[in-house]
Amino acid sequence: MSEETMTIREMCDTFDVTPRTLRFYEAKELLFPIREGQKRLFTRRDRARLKLILRGKRFGFSLEDIRQLLDLYHVGDQQKTQFAKTIELARQRLADMQGQRNELDKAIGELRTQIEQGEHILAEMAHTS
Repeated sequence: MSEETMTIREMCDTFDVTPRTLRFYEAKELLFPIREGQKRLFTRRDRARLKLILRGKRFGFSLEDIRQLLDLYHVGDQQKTQFAKTIELARQRLADMQGQRNELDKAIGELRTQIEQGEHILAEMAHTS
């Protein structure tokens, strides 16, 4: 493996992704490996972009959001615009996640109550039999 480039197999091993995932991101124009016939060679830039893509996916960002953030790298303002937009989207995503957590906490509480009521009814039925 060259320090400058990695094969698709090396990328898969390093980032725990499948070749299909890398080809998908390439097709979506998120990664731009060097093509040598059928062989793909991924550069440091591709590795950095993949790290950001995977982090963005883990946080629930859409691929379109991720693409827009990656494209802002080249605005030429030392990534100020990219950082500002990332923070804005991250705040929105955090608010969404907190709302989902609140809904999930509520559903968990309701399900616990239903289970307890069901267990109580079942216990009463066992005593009357």
